Amino acid sequence: MHSSHRISLLGTGLIGMFYTMSIHGKRSRDRVHTVYSRTKENVEAFASEWDIPRATTDLGEAIEDPETDTVVIGLPNYLHEEAVARAAEAGKAILCTKPLGRNAAEAKRMLEAVEKAGVFAGYLEDLVYTPKTLKSLQAVRDGAIGKVLWVRSRETHPGPHSAWFWDREKAGGGALIDMGCHCIEIVRNFAGKSNRPVEVMCWADTLVHPVEAEDHGIVLIRFENGTMGQVEVSWAFHGGMDLRDEVAGTAGTIWLNHWMRTGFEMFVGGGGGGYVAEKSEAESGWVFPVGDEAAALGYVEMFVDMFDAMDAGREPMETFYDGYIVNAILDACYESNRTKSWAPVEIDEWRAAEPPAAIRAEAAEIDGRVVIKEERLPDGQIRRIYKDKRSGELGQEVVS
Repeated sequence: MHSSHRISLLGTGLIGMFYTMSIHGKRSRDRVHTVYSRTKENVEAFASEWDIPRATTDLGEAIEDPETDTVVIGLPNYLHEEAVARAAEAGKAILCTKPLGRNAAEAKRMLEAVEKAGVFAGYLEDLVYTPKTLKSLQAVRDGAIGKVLWVRSRETHPGPHSAWFWDREKAGGGALIDMGCHCIEIVRNFAGKSNRPVEVMCWADTLVHPVEAEDHGIVLIRFENGTMGQVEVSWAFHGGMDLRDEVAGTAGTIWLNHWMRTGFEMFVGGGGGGYVAEKSEAESGWVFPVGDEAAALGYVEMFVDMFDAMDAGREPMETFYDGYIVNAILDACYESNRTKSWAPVEIDEWRAAEPPAAIRAEAAEIDGRVVIKEERLPDGQIRRIYKDKRSGELGQEVVS
C-alpha cells in the first residue's frame, strides 16, 4: 500500500529548506501542509516560497493540526524535547533532526516518550543516507573489504549559519555535538550497530572564535570487538565544507569524498558569482559546485526510507534509539575532554540482536611459522615475513 503523508514542519531555517525540498521530491506524494516558525515574517515567506497551505507561529497549532499525520522537527537543539513530547502526546509520527538531544538524558526521555505513546519515530541523520554511503555500507555487508578495522569520519567547515549553534547551553556543546553527531553515526554504521561503543578519548578546544563552545575536536572510539572509530570536526576550516569518510578492512579499503573535489570543478572569472554550495566561501576563481545538494547530503534517500518504513510498519534505518546512542557517545567525549583520559560510554539499555564477530583472524602457517606479510620485490621474487610459533622470533625469507 502506497500512502501519502501530510507533514507539520517545525522550523524554517536552512535545514527546513532542505527537508521541504526533499519531502516534495522523490516520492512525489508527501507534502508539507503546515509550517511553524517563531517569527511571523519567516514563516509566511517560507510558506509562500514552498507553496505550503498553512503557516503559524503557534507550536501547538502546528503539531495538533488535524490534517497532518507527521511532525518533522527542524528546530534548534534546546527545543527538541518539548516538540517531541507534544507530538507524541498528539499521536503523530515524529521525525527529528540531529542531534536528538543536547545530552543522553534528554535523548533518553524523548525515546521513552515516543515508545510510551507507540508512535513512529525516526532520527534524521542525513549523512548516513548519501548515495555513496549507502552503496559503501552494502559493500561492507557483502564482505567486500573483509572485517572492518578502523573508520574515520571528518566534517569541517567555516562554522554554522545561525547564532544559537554558537551558544553552548542552547546547542548542548559546540562543533562536537553539531558535526560530531554526524561522524559518530557514520562510524557506527560502518563498525556495525550491534558493536557496542565501549570508551572514548577526546580532545576538544576553542581555538579561534570568541565563544565558550569548542570549535575543534578529535575523538577516538573503541568498540566491543576492537574496531576503532576516529572523528575530526572543525568550525574554522576554510575552503568550503569537507565531508570525508575512510573505512579500512582486513581485505580492502573505502575512501569517500562527499562534498569537495568530487569531479565538479568550475573557474569563475566573469560576473556570475553568487551561491555555490552550502558552506562554500568562494564566489569566484576555482569553485566546487554540487549538482544536487539535497541528494548529495542524503536528505532525499533519508525521507524515502522514513516514509517507506512508516508505510510498511517497520523501523527506519535510523531510529530514536540510534540518536540516544550518539548522545551517549558525545557525553563520553565531553567527559573525556574534561578529565584528559579515556571515558566509558554509559548506556542505560544496550539493544543488540547478537554480539559482533571478533576482528582478529587466524594467520596462515607454514612449517610452524605464522605468516605476517608477503610482498613482491622489484626483481619479481616474494619476501615473506614471519613469526616462529615456538620461539616467538621474527624472521624473513625470500621465496621464488
